[in-house]
Amino acid sequence: MQLFPTATTFAIFSCLLTLSQAYDIVREYSGITFFDEWDFFGSWDNLTLGDVYWLDESDAFSQGLAYVNSAGNAVIKVDNMHSVQSPQKRNSVRITTKDSYAVGSLWIFDFVHIPYGCSVWPAAWSLGGPTWPEGGEIDILEAVNLMPSNQMALHTTSGCFHNYTPPNQLGATLVTDCSTAAGCTVGELQPNSYGSGFAAMGGGVYAAQFDVAGLVIWFWSRANVPSSINQSNSTSDIDISQWGPPSASYLAAGQCNITEFFTPQQLILDITLCGNWAGLPEVYFPVCGNQGPTGICYNDNVVGDGSNYDNAYFEIPYIRAYTTGGVAPTPTATPFDIISKVDISTYPGYGSVTIPLSAITAAETGLNPSPMFFPGNGASVIGLGCVGWWMVSVGAILLIRLM
Repeated sequence: MQLFPTATTFAIFSCLLTLSQAYDIVREYSGITFFDEWDFFGSWDNLTLGDVYWLDESDAFSQGLAYVNSAGNAVIKVDNMHSVQSPQKRNSVRITTKDSYAVGSLWIFDFVHIPYGCSVWPAAWSLGGPTWPEGGEIDILEAVNLMPSNQMALHTTSGCFHNYTPPNQLGATLVTDCSTAAGCTVGELQPNSYGSGFAAMGGGVYAAQFDVAGLVIWFWSRANVPSSINQSNSTSDIDISQWGPPSASYLAAGQCNITEFFTPQQLILDITLCGNWAGLPEVYFPVCGNQGPTGICYNDNVVGDGSNYDNAYFEIPYIRAYTTGGVAPTPTATPFDIISKVDISTYPGYGSVTIPLSAITAAETGLNPSPMFFPGNGASVIGLGCVGWWMVSVGAILLIRLM
């Protein structure tokens, strides 16, 4: 049977042409339902030895450490309302997505505010399970104390490296072996990616591409967020082709086999205090040693009325997760000159220890990965999308040819 071009045929063909650049949305965390698809940790920080107790869901809400504000943004924060006496820990929040996202995923984080201050250690990251670091870890946002900018990192078992820095990576490669305590780290050189500068600019957006070709992380201050993100919504797909050069670009070719070192990832947001990065004397004391009489992170910060934690909170308009039905290319945009480049070489902490090297089991973390979203499955959540229409169309054509 002869097939003739129709409007539907052309629409399908057009869809396929853009497939390699578009991602299908599978989940948006936002508004009053933001917390519905997250699990609360409900234990002390036994991972990085921070001086916090991460509350369970009911306590986090009842104590006002997790809520949705009048602007419709989700907030998680450190307790700044109660006095803590030594040797008590201060209450905080850590949340983990119920969903797991496999290779072929893309995540976008819109932050109005990121926690900062002496002793403060926030992170937006992902973790494969059930045993660390076999499933891999991706640190998208992580900084401590008064660091002027973000630090990105991968944590894996032995054999994954970031030995080659792509010419379009805007950040500075600091550590190349992803199996070290610090992981293979990249320091952000663009201004206002963290701290008071981030807040003063109205926040910004982070994005991470989790792909077989590599792991790529972008950061944009509010004024520089790409139009494809600003114009997107909770049901639309997204095109990354005009996003420009990334802050960190971990290439897979010849350096790190992504599917070997990373299993499906759960997204995590947390805020801890002191611990084995923010609280290290060589990291804490040079910039925060005048915070109190002892020069010790816990004594001069965690203990007391908590008023010094007024800026220790995340405020989040949305987090969106996407998948693609195929290998999506990483943009190869030409790097640009960064005006007022951040000099991270003068600040202690970059490339430092961020997690102990002891194995962390599922029992210790309370994580129960439930792989749900794999490449192409976005169609079953939001609609058929390009991948779904392609599959339907191929099936229809085969059926017609058999008639």
